[in-house]
Amino acid sequence: MASYLQDHQDRFLTELIDWLRIPSVSADPKFHGDVLKAAEYLKARFEEVGLDNVELCPTAGNPIVYGEKIVDASLPTVLVYGHYDVQPADPYELWDSPPFEPVIKDEKIYARGACDDKGQVYMHVKALEVMQQDGAFPCNIKVMIEGEEEIGSNNLAIFVRENKAKLKADVILISDTGMLANDAPSIEVGLRGLSYHEVEVTGPNRDLHSGLYGGAVANPINVLCKMIASLHDENNHITIPEFYNNVAVLTEEERAELNRVPHSDDEFKQSIGLPDVYGEQGYTTVERIGIRPTLDVNGIWGGYTGEGAKTVIASKAYAKISMRLVPNQTSDEITALFQEHFNRIAPSGVTVKVKPHHGGEPVVTPTDSVAYKAAADAMETTFGKRPIPTRGGGSIPIVAMFKTELGLDTVLLGFGLDSDAIHSPNEHYGVFNFLKGIETIPHFYRNYAAAMK
Repeated sequence: MASYLQDHQDRFLTELIDWLRIPSVSADPKFHGDVLKAAEYLKARFEEVGLDNVELCPTAGNPIVYGEKIVDASLPTVLVYGHYDVQPADPYELWDSPPFEPVIKDEKIYARGACDDKGQVYMHVKALEVMQQDGAFPCNIKVMIEGEEEIGSNNLAIFVRENKAKLKADVILISDTGMLANDAPSIEVGLRGLSYHEVEVTGPNRDLHSGLYGGAVANPINVLCKMIASLHDENNHITIPEFYNNVAVLTEEERAELNRVPHSDDEFKQSIGLPDVYGEQGYTTVERIGIRPTLDVNGIWGGYTGEGAKTVIASKAYAKISMRLVPNQTSDEITALFQEHFNRIAPSGVTVKVKPHHGGEPVVTPTDSVAYKAAADAMETTFGKRPIPTRGGGSIPIVAMFKTELGLDTVLLGFGLDSDAIHSPNEHYGVFNFLKGIETIPHFYRNYAAAMK
């Protein structure tokens, strides 16, 4: 296995780069043809590595790429999930190289989607090729890669509900997460949920001259900024009433265990160019990222933003606001609380609209399962160290959905790093991480199959 990987690693990288050139941005309709092209590319690779019943499964949106290898009905079945769509690359001018013209420099692949999630999906494709060359698949494998994760996976739950027999499995394997460092392997066992909104604040019925009207009307941009500022108190505690009612509180022992992960605030600050850490008082950086809920403005706009001056009071102001949720919170609950609160705090001189976008539920996965142990053993084999279980700050809403609809737990066997700049300009993925993933994944299948006998 190791020799085949070594002999073909350049080809594996070339194939990934070819896929990364396809701008499969699901959020922007102008890239719809490219999204379909990326799906077709993946379908062809599924066929090349020996999967059967390969198809593009239609949905109301982008297709799901599916393939399977059923070795023996008596063997366990692993369902692999990932996504081939990517985030928008804007602002393009902040990239050191064009986002859809991949380059390898300093042993990193620079491109939109390099880590999230094309690079990590492609590890699984090439791991199947390696296993095929090694003689046999040790268990049954089903692979389902969607094209709408970056816009909320709106059609995935429908597909899952309508295809439970097709997707029947014993565990789900996902590589859309990260690890602590290349010399500190880890497996995420917790993810935060998400409640995402767009807000609109409207004042006058048109843009107004700021000299003729300034001081006599509510300025929607000023009002929106005040409303947003009021959502946190002086301790960075979220001020929405009842927001924390159901937050799971860890014991001191659990918090101490969580903080055993190797972390340096100094390195954390240096990596993102900040003079100091920041967050909810009374919690460490590790805790703020992993076990505490958050509220952040992801975008804000309104008024004149072009060159030079235009002295207007804008008619409207907008913002996108997301909240990361922790166990025992639900996206429906928090969505309702946010909508009610944001409307309540609006002054009488404006009107407010709150438009919910996608949401997702927090999840904690077991560390005593056969599948988790198989993944931990696999990483220990290839990294030479036992991986540390960690809580991730991001959200993969479909993990909770898989549990609800299919009754299956998920193993989050990710190989990315926090420094990979996913969702940001200059996203990249280490060549080491890509190849290490291909090396590790077959060990997971063998360990899991052996343990399930």
